Amino acid sequence: MTATATTSRSVLRQAISGQRRQVTLASVLAAGHQGGEALVPVIIGVVIDQAVAGGSVGTLLFWLAVLGVVFAGLSYSYRFAARAAEGASLRAAHDIRIAISRRVLHPGGGAENGKLAGELVNIGTSDAQRVGVVNAVLPFGIAALAGVLVSAVALLRMSVPLGLLVLLGTPPLLYVAHLIGKPLERRSEAEQERSAHASGVATDLVSGLRVLKGIGAEPAAVARYRDTSQNSLAATLRAARAKAWHDGAVLALTGIFIAIVALVGGHLASSGAISVGDLVAAVGLAQFLLTPFLIFSWVNGELAQGRASASRVADLLNTPPKVEAGDGELPLPATGDVRFTDVSYGSLRGVDLDIPAGQLVGVVATDPATATDLLDCLGRAGDPTGGEVRVDGVDLSTVDPERVREVVLVAAHDADLFEGTLAENVHAGGNAHDEALAASAADEVAAALPDGTATAVTERGRSLSGGQRQRVALARALAAQPPVLIVHDPTTAVDTVTEARIATGLARLRQGRTTILVTTSPALLAVTDRVVVLDGGRVSAEGVHAELARDRADYRAAVLS
Repeated sequence: MTATATTSRSVLRQAISGQRRQVTLASVLAAGHQGGEALVPVIIGVVIDQAVAGGSVGTLLFWLAVLGVVFAGLSYSYRFAARAAEGASLRAAHDIRIAISRRVLHPGGGAENGKLAGELVNIGTSDAQRVGVVNAVLPFGIAALAGVLVSAVALLRMSVPLGLLVLLGTPPLLYVAHLIGKPLERRSEAEQERSAHASGVATDLVSGLRVLKGIGAEPAAVARYRDTSQNSLAATLRAARAKAWHDGAVLALTGIFIAIVALVGGHLASSGAISVGDLVAAVGLAQFLLTPFLIFSWVNGELAQGRASASRVADLLNTPPKVEAGDGELPLPATGDVRFTDVSYGSLRGVDLDIPAGQLVGVVATDPATATDLLDCLGRAGDPTGGEVRVDGVDLSTVDPERVREVVLVAAHDADLFEGTLAENVHAGGNAHDEALAASAADEVAAALPDGTATAVTERGRSLSGGQRQRVALARALAAQPPVLIVHDPTTAVDTVTEARIATGLARLRQGRTTILVTTSPALLAVTDRVVVLDGGRVSAEGVHAELARDRADYRAAVLS
């Protein structure tokens, strides 16, 4: 499902082929069930003609025993068919979720472009489930077709006109049902898109709830979600109306078709062309045919929704990576020499920067966008539009982004924690967790918590204060001990005393390893070997923090104001 030409059909095809054995088993069992259902009125007709009309008790008991065996088979086949179909549905949905997760988490990125986090979740849950449901309905669609064929054969044995009526009338009916399902498919896709957008907005608002309350923006947030939710509701209602129209139209067509079969059977019986038992069987088969045609209606509706969701899944899987893998290789072990040569990217304009291995360098960006663009280039979240970023002499744009991130770790300012204990969050970075806790002053955070490092941290670290989250996130980055570490504003939410301790601890722990601090904190800049100033997307000054603070008014304005 990661092919570049993934389509909605290929998503459906792979969902089915991945569970072919289960789908086949469910289809055989379900077909046996529907075939058995079709045989019931036929057997009853035989009982009337051979046992009741003939007055033979032995024949009656025999055919009643046959009916008992048929009903036992019906019960067994339906239960196990439903079980196999549901299993195939769940497994297919799981496989699709895995494929979506791999694409979203792909080191090359790009899947998140233009989509809120909630939208991606919606595609990975609701849409994946709808595609998986195709495996649950397909066996019953095949079974319904088997029921129609058995009924047609039985009717042909009674009367050729009756059998031909069913055989020749079914394909046009199915085609009309398919055409009726087209509006449902379109509106289902629109419904899923609006629903996903509403989920994304809700997730976005909840994640920023503290900020919204802090600035008193709750009314604006509520209004925004109300508009989004109303649009989603309107799309849902349109899809519901389309489904109701679809089901009603198919049911009406089915009813007319069955009535025609019953009328033709009654006419043949009245003319003596078929027996009374055949008439009872024909009427029973006509009534039975309602079931497979209702199944056709249900299957068609589910397939329409499945195709719509498969299209959304395919669009996500087809999203091109933001950065492509190359054939370049970083040396092992990496020393951490970093060099920018005439780099242009976003707000960066012809940046030249040389950071020898093992240096601790501060970067002061007067524009926050410049800092973000610098981090993107270093972590290969984006490739320069001009120039090169090299690590140990290797152009990063030629190296697989996953390999880049094994050597270069970018600790973003807004890094989130995950649900688990404080220790699990820090251990996720690497083995040097005790040293990292001390260097980041996160050991003070642990000491203040009821269970120390074993204290549970809620989703995204919301149970901690902003300063506590920053220190734990910094500890996680330090524990990884990468050859090149880039840290962006790691102390904006801590007090000055703690900030000074972090500056000292960070410099000590990272001694001999390349470290870039993108910050305006005087405490952090004071422990660096040198500071680089980026103004207007270009390098405007370089030097030691104390000298720059003494000699340059623009530097003092950016750092000390």
